[in-house]
Amino acid sequence: MGEFVRVEVEDGIGTIRLDRPKMNALNAQVQRELIEAARQVTEDATVAAVILYGGERVFAAGADIKEMAELSYAGMSGGPSRLLQEFTRELAAIPKPVIAAITGYALGGGLEVALTADFRVAGEGARLGQPEIQLGIIPGAGGTQRLTRLVGPAKAKDLIFSGRHVQAAEALTIGLVDRVVPDEDVYAAARTWAATFVGGPALALRAAKQAIDTGLEVDLQTGLEIERVQFSALWATDDQRDGMKSFIEEGPGKAKFTGR
Repeated sequence: MGEFVRVEVEDGIGTIRLDRPKMNALNAQVQRELIEAARQVTEDATVAAVILYGGERVFAAGADIKEMAELSYAGMSGGPSRLLQEFTRELAAIPKPVIAAITGYALGGGLEVALTADFRVAGEGARLGQPEIQLGIIPGAGGTQRLTRLVGPAKAKDLIFSGRHVQAAEALTIGLVDRVVPDEDVYAAARTWAATFVGGPALALRAAKQAIDTGLEVDLQTGLEIERVQFSALWATDDQRDGMKSFIEEGPGKAKFTGR
């Protein structure tokens, strides 16, 4: 458990909780603690799904500007820019369903954390954006790439070129978030969604996530081969045998999976 990031596991759901008052600014220490948290939930076999959460008031307002403001080009390119990429890559690589529960602000690096998740639940009062252009820079923790893949190049350019904040309703319309709920219900809604994956076929879920995410980076024919290999590999699992046997004998939706 880090100073600003902790992992809480309950009922098969692992919550990666940001807690750096007042705005969960993502300094280098927080970024390193997020790497460790991502690895912890990845390795914990009792965790079936993961929630990224910043608390009731704010998700994360972005990187720690004071920490970066005086860096030179050599200072930024040598380490900090690599760390920005590393911690978001570790979050995106969690081989389990991940839901970002967004309250308050998710700006800059905060939005980039949310973009590493598979799904995003936002409160009605949430504000999302990539305001880096207003600082004379661009997103550096995956925003130009993950945002574009999520909402398309035109909408991504609108948000990144302008730096404007998007309200929850617009975020839902453009596909930046998947669900909008009352602010006080954000974490509960994320838990309800995450709970649907508990007891599911963990190896098949991992294979599906890897096939989809890796397939986005390649041409169709290569993606189809990735799918074929992942699909075939599941015939080496108990879950495939148990799932098909249950379907034949009891009908759909009654299988008990072991994650083996």
